[in-house]
Amino acid sequence: MWRFSTYLILGGIFAVVSALLYFIHYLIFQDVHHIFIYMVGDLAFLPLEVFLVVLVIERVLTRREKKAVHEKLNMVTGAFLSEVGNNLLLDLLNCFPKKDELRRQLAIKPDWTHVDFRRAMDFAGSLELDPDCADIDLEELKALLVEKRQFLVNLLESPNVLEHDRFTDLLWATFHLTEELEARESLVNLPSEDMKHISGDIRRLYKHLLVEWVMHVEHLQSSYPHLFSLVARTHPFQESPSAVVTG
Repeated sequence: MWRFSTYLILGGIFAVVSALLYFIHYLIFQDVHHIFIYMVGDLAFLPLEVFLVVLVIERVLTRREKKAVHEKLNMVTGAFLSEVGNNLLLDLLNCFPKKDELRRQLAIKPDWTHVDFRRAMDFAGSLELDPDCADIDLEELKALLVEKRQFLVNLLESPNVLEHDRFTDLLWATFHLTEELEARESLVNLPSEDMKHISGDIRRLYKHLLVEWVMHVEHLQSSYPHLFSLVARTHPFQESPSAVVTG
């Protein structure tokens, strides 16, 4: 990133070069009137040129670039959900005593609108429900996370991931829970305070996971209806999830 002083120096150099070229023009043609006609004409077009290049063209290119990056991030999110996230959504749901509330708020249906998705995301982002680790097999959870560790590390290598704090937070929450579970020699008969600590890590992970999942499903609804159809039939926040199309 260039410093402001660098831009000043470059601006001064270009101004001197421009003045020198005008002076050479005067020495050759001896016509000040001609020089000023074209100078004023160029200056008159300059504001419009700045508007077209800086404000219009640059904004169009920036928007296109952001759209491409957003699309790549959605592909990464989809891969994460397929490999790890969907299993966590289902397995960790059972450790929430108020899982019926989760199902009620997140029971995505084919006819959901943007308003419905915003409401679900607000609920997910403010999740305060405490999980109960006694209702989940922590050894099985650890085995899943350890198995997928290399996959998660590979996701972190993507520059598109590092530019989006929301998804990065999800990955770090997943890594942290993995390390917490691995650090204990045994996950059986843990003290109540330790179980409470792990519950907090699970809630943090599940909160980030829910937000990413809701946003991703809304993206599928607008861009990939065939993939959204499958998610709407199989997600765990409904009474009878099934991939079979019944009509």
